[in-house]
Amino acid sequence: MYWIVWSIVGGFIGLIAGGELLVRGATRLALAAKISPLVVGLTVVAFGTSAPELAVSVQSCYAGQTDLAIGNAVGSNLANILLILGVSAIVTPLAVNVRLFKLDVPVMIATAVALYLVGRDGVISPLDGVGFTVALVAYFAWTLAVGRRESQLLAAELDELAPAQPGGAFMAGGLALLVVGIALLVYASGILVEGCTELARLAGVSELVIGLTVVAIGTSLPELATSIMAAVRGKRDLAVGNVVGSNILNILGVLGLSAIVSPGGIAVSAPSLAFDIPLMIAVSLVCMPIFSNGMAIHRWEGAVMLAFYAAFLAFCGWSAVYLHGAPAKPWMLAAFVVPLMVVTGISLIASKKRVDRQ
Repeated sequence: MYWIVWSIVGGFIGLIAGGELLVRGATRLALAAKISPLVVGLTVVAFGTSAPELAVSVQSCYAGQTDLAIGNAVGSNLANILLILGVSAIVTPLAVNVRLFKLDVPVMIATAVALYLVGRDGVISPLDGVGFTVALVAYFAWTLAVGRRESQLLAAELDELAPAQPGGAFMAGGLALLVVGIALLVYASGILVEGCTELARLAGVSELVIGLTVVAIGTSLPELATSIMAAVRGKRDLAVGNVVGSNILNILGVLGLSAIVSPGGIAVSAPSLAFDIPLMIAVSLVCMPIFSNGMAIHRWEGAVMLAFYAAFLAFCGWSAVYLHGAPAKPWMLAAFVVPLMVVTGISLIASKKRVDRQ
């Protein structure tokens, strides 16, 4: 029993430390290349903070625990929006960049819908994984190209974040942090998967529920720390960009690469298709009207997001006890989606009243 506790606790600590080192190193290299903070959040920081999800999912697929991979990716996306943006917005209202609203959030929604469509046959095949990975590379290339065109307009902001002319030591330090961070992530993911798998077996809880809750929150902690730090330091578009970029990468990159390394692909269970993935799509969709409310996420909206996440965790616990792995009923999904629509309507009404007053 002691080794299970060490595997889970030590794995989480290693993931957090490794993610932090990777983010710091990657950010150094990106800033030295004069890429905007938003683009850094959408690409480099998103990759760094999603590295725990990638490491855990790939490792679990090697171990044959594909339910853990799906639960980890989908659960992390829900945690990123409801938990991380919720907590960050409560700390300080978050600014939403116009480019993010018009381009990147629609991509995030499209990837969530693509996961549902691809998974309807019950599996994400290695060929599907290749398609996801190619789409991710194309998205990153497009994002970096757009970012470089905008770099001159953001030169003053970038000068505040990094030395004007980073030297060799600055670049070498960033590379060293990257290597150490990746090594720590790979090791920590291995012991975390072992501990969580054994815990699920002993407690009689499905790996899907473990992935959706314990592992998803643990691997989302780097995003949480990064977004809160960015919000506190006034880089609020970086906080939102980190979440949006991570959600895109979790589906296209994490599940794409995991499907490639898994001989039979990743099995998509009926409970995931009936509840978890549709809920992820609904949560992604409501980002559009909420983000458009003054191009910001306000404190009250953050509090509502956090409350919804608490309700989701409660439902996961209840379903593990009473559903015993059976798919959720349609009314259970509606019990989450309908209140989300109500909150969205309230947000739009508040936005319209604010515009009318101006």
